[in-house]
Amino acid sequence: MANEGIPINGAIIAWGRARAGLTLEEATQKFRHFPKWESGERLPTYPQLEQLADALKLPIAVFFFPEPPTLPPIRESFRTLPDEDYEQMPREVRFMLRKAKALQLNLAELTGSRNPAERFILRDLAFSAETAPDEMAARVREYLGVSLKEQFAWPDDDTALKAWRKAIHDVGVFVFKDAFRAAGYCGFSLFDPVFPLIYVNNSTTKSRQIFTLLHELGHLLLHTSGIDTLSGSVTHSMSAHQRRMEVLCNRFAAQFLVPDDVFRAELRGRDHSPETAEYLAKRFNVSREVIYRKFLDRRWITQTEYERATAEWNAQRQPGGGEDGGNHYYTKLAYLGREYVGLVLREYHQNRIDSDQLADYLDIKPKNVATLEEYFLQGGA
Repeated sequence: MANEGIPINGAIIAWGRARAGLTLEEATQKFRHFPKWESGERLPTYPQLEQLADALKLPIAVFFFPEPPTLPPIRESFRTLPDEDYEQMPREVRFMLRKAKALQLNLAELTGSRNPAERFILRDLAFSAETAPDEMAARVREYLGVSLKEQFAWPDDDTALKAWRKAIHDVGVFVFKDAFRAAGYCGFSLFDPVFPLIYVNNSTTKSRQIFTLLHELGHLLLHTSGIDTLSGSVTHSMSAHQRRMEVLCNRFAAQFLVPDDVFRAELRGRDHSPETAEYLAKRFNVSREVIYRKFLDRRWITQTEYERATAEWNAQRQPGGGEDGGNHYYTKLAYLGREYVGLVLREYHQNRIDSDQLADYLDIKPKNVATLEEYFLQGGA
């Protein structure tokens, strides 16, 4: 064994590989010494351990445990999702699920397993699959304390997305972003009684990300994890109860963002055309599909008209893409969120974590931490 090798337990590596859903052959394609690391014949260097932790979506600290930790598999977080749909989920999405679970572990470690929010929406509000969408939307909007007047005042969907993200975080739900690289998947939520979490696909448009945020908040308020797709394809094999929850989350998000009474008032004197949908979408800072779906639900347009328009809009859509011109540090801040980064930095400056842990929690090389903090202090993302 090389002298610079880090003495970690091979059983942890084997556990991490199995948890990531990788065969030994697949892991060896990523790391040629993987079989020897797993068997204990060879030890990884610290840079290799960093790469391994990133590949398996585990905090580096886990590799120093005396034995594999007892953690529920990701599948248990999606009990309402049929096995067929879960098994067909792209590997890229499963990778994001593991990444999200690692972030939940980070939050528990950083906070002593206590949600830092002064108000916690999952404790104060409760709904069932039989709840009327308009009632649910009204109660949640009142709880978040964001008026329609404020919503109309936001100049664009980027401002709106940041405002909704902060409002949801302020009531105890952490929101993360990433580029999923999996067509059709907009985001997901992981329910947890202490650290509920929403993950949004940054490769979708900002207006779609806003809808995903509210759709997944609906799932969390029903005490379930959820998956948001463009086509809604994951619902086809669900039970009637599960489909009812999925439909409720969609209707809740639409009703929350575009309340019916205000929608009717804004529509007065206008036709039911794509141009009207575009005007109202900008007014409410939502996607045109949300407005056209309201037209369809009221039978003002046909299913064919709806599908034709949405197909055309999807062909035109510009993804959310990189944040702030592709700057790596701004992108990192946008993906992790200022609230999470601020929490990690506070723990470091109060000497509760060391510099290696700081870099681990931020998923960044130690040499780059100072620069990331500079961008954070400048108000980036």
